[in-house]
Formats: sequence, C-alpha cells, structure tokens
Amino acid sequence: MINKISIFFTFLIIILPISLISGPAIPDLTITFSSIFFLFLIYYKKNFELLLENNLLILSIFFWGYLLLISIIAENKYLSFRDAIIFIRILFIPILFFYLFSIDKKYLEKIIFVIFFTTIFVTIDTFYQYTQYDPELGFGRDLFGFVSNWYGRLTGPFGDELIPGAYLSKFTFLGLIFLFIKIQNKNYLNLISIIYLISIGLTIFATGERMAMATFLMGLVFLFIFFKNKRIIFLLSLILIIFFSYISIKIHPFYNDYKIIESTPYHLGLKIEKQFKCKNNKSIVCNKTIVLQPEFSQVIKNFKISAYGEIYNLGIKMLQDHKFFGTGLNNFTYLCKNDERYINIMKNYTCVSHPHNLYIQWLVETGIIGFLIFLIYLTFIIYLIIKKYKNEYSIIGLATLLILFWPIMSTGSLLKNWNGISSFYIIGICLALYQLNKKTD
Repeated sequence: MINKISIFFTFLIIILPISLISGPAIPDLTITFSSIFFLFLIYYKKNFELLLENNLLILSIFFWGYLLLISIIAENKYLSFRDAIIFIRILFIPILFFYLFSIDKKYLEKIIFVIFFTTIFVTIDTFYQYTQYDPELGFGRDLFGFVSNWYGRLTGPFGDELIPGAYLSKFTFLGLIFLFIKIQNKNYLNLISIIYLISIGLTIFATGERMAMATFLMGLVFLFIFFKNKRIIFLLSLILIIFFSYISIKIHPFYNDYKIIESTPYHLGLKIEKQFKCKNNKSIVCNKTIVLQPEFSQVIKNFKISAYGEIYNLGIKMLQDHKFFGTGLNNFTYLCKNDERYINIMKNYTCVSHPHNLYIQWLVETGIIGFLIFLIYLTFIIYLIIKKYKNEYSIIGLATLLILFWPIMSTGSLLKNWNGISSFYIIGICLALYQLNKKTD
C-alpha cells in the first residue's frame, strides 16, 4: 500500500511542470501532501541519514525558524506567522528531491523529459496566439481559446496569467538536457538544439515580458562562456534570436500599425492610436486609442516617478524603519495601506502586494539579518552544485539559477504559491543534475 502511494506522489512531482500551467492550486496541493507523505516515509523507513547528508535540511529549518521568530515582532503578526508557517512546504521541495533521487535516479531523467515536452507545448501554443493578431483587439485566442485581457500581451495556455515568457525562461535550459542525453549524433544534436532555443527565444520575445527575455539571453551568454563543448549551439542561438527578433519588429504589424500619442514612465503610460479597416465597412479606416505599459527608455530616464521607482522607494523607507528584523512577512501591502508613515509615499499608484524584487522583499520583510540568511541559503545551493560537479549539466543548473535569482530585475514573490513552488522546484532539479550519467563530449 505504501509503495503504491509513493508511486502516486512521485508521479505528481514528476508532472509538476505540467500542473504549473493550470495555476497555483494543483502544484500547491501536490507539494504540500507530497512533503507530508515523504516525511512519513522517511520516518517509516528510518532513512534519516539521507536528510542530514548535506546539511540542507539544517539550514532550511534554521531559515524557517528565523521567519517564525521575527513574526513575534512583526507589524501584523497574523500575516507574518501565517506566511512563515506555510513557507516550510516550499523550503522542503529541494530536500524532497534529494530524497527521491536517492531512491531512484531515473526520476530525474523523467522530470527532464516532462520539462522538455512541456516547454515545447507552451512555445507552440503561445506562438500560435502570436500569429492570431488583430489590430483592433490585439492578439487572439490560443489553441485552448484563452484570450489575453491585456492588449499586446500573450497568455499562452496559462489562462488569464501573463507568464508564458517567465515559465519558458525558467525551464528551457533544463529541457535542453533531454536533447543532450538522447541525441547521439553531434550534427543532429547541434541543429535540433539550436532550433529548440531559437523557437523558445522568439516566443519569449513575442510575449513582451522584457525581464524574461533579458535573463534568457543572459543565460545563453553564460552557457556560451562556461559550457565549452557546446559553445557553437549557444552562440548561434543567441545571434539568431536577436536577428529574428529584429526581423519580427520590422515585419509584424503589431510593432508597426500605430502612432504614439503620449509616452510617459507611468503605469500604462504609453498611449497609442491603432488604425484598421472598419469591420462594417472595409473602405473606411477606423481608429482606436490603446494604453500600454510604458516604453523601457521612459522608465529608465524617469525611474523615480515610474511604478517601480515608487515601489522601491517605499521599500527603502520601510527598511530604514525596520533595519534588522524587517516588517514581517507579507506586511508590505498592509503597511502601505494602513500605516501613516507610508500611505502617501505611493503618489501615482495604488499599493501592490510585494516589492517586485525578491532581494528588496527579503530586506524589507525580514530585515538585514533575514536577507543575509537568504543569501547564505542561495550561496549554499550554489556551493552544493559546484561541489557535486560531475558533468557539464551542472553548468546548466547554474545558468538556470542565474535566471531565477538575477538581482537587477522585477520579480514575483517567493512567498506566493506559483512563483515560490516553481523556483524551489527548479532549485531541487539543479541540485540533482550531477546524478546524470552521460557526460557531454
């Protein structure tokens, strides 16, 4: 009976890249109940040495204990305790992976297989939506009928979530390992790998997720530098992605059938006018005014009054008032809305759910001490990957972590279900890549 339950939960973990497409609920339930079961299984089989082998469990419990401790002095203790208590399920994900792969190393190859085909699926679905363009309505339906609520942005199979670019940037390089393992012919491997990377790179570009695109290209540069035996793949992919993205800007109507009416650094600060043939009378040209996210150049030039500028300024002010132990988890929005010290700092925007940068978030909500513990945790993860380096797949793990934790970018919150689960799931995979047997040539 226990073996059957173990197989069931292992299957759910292996297909987590697929369930992440459905939203946060199924992945959250998967991780929560899988963690509970495998803790029971470890106790039942007395395999405690597996948990203590690399000190990750000890560090994770220390990290979690600190989050609980600062909740005692948090501004809103309920919010902080609530998020601190349930954060253990996310910290447990890499430990759970370590346990699973110690039982059967074939689980890792199965996960890589799932990631590869899931990234291809997301790419095909999202790029199809990109081709369904109408100047009046924006990008049309994907293969499942999902339509973006934001003009000019793509949802892919994620329903009303604008995250296909983020998903692909996180998982693509891990999926590439499947090709490296399965294709023996060097020429075929180079060709198919380049096609794989170009297709995904162009799709990320089409989504309009600028940070996803920037970190994906940065990952390619990192792999070109350090993945010595496959440099040609990453160099050509990088060059061709930039080239075809430029061509897309020149020929796709989305980038050319409008004129700018107003451009400011504010949220939805780009106002454009679209022209198109009227549906009721094709001989008449109709106009439509649309507001979009501000141009990147405007945000950089006027960063202080941009949405990110005001959010980060609010975060810095909170940090100044809570230097060592922070405000408490998930207290950013609460203080922004309810504390007289911060209510008027966001002058042009409403309060947001988190600081939109994971490093600023850890500083604000856990203080300098919590921030240092978080850095120690990340450093220890990188140390374990380098320490266990046995093949060049570990370089792909490091490139993937670079994409996840690059500091100079807007990010989601690691406390939120989808982002936290996907990020720590990937950490677990990156830690285990050393167990793949085939060394690249």
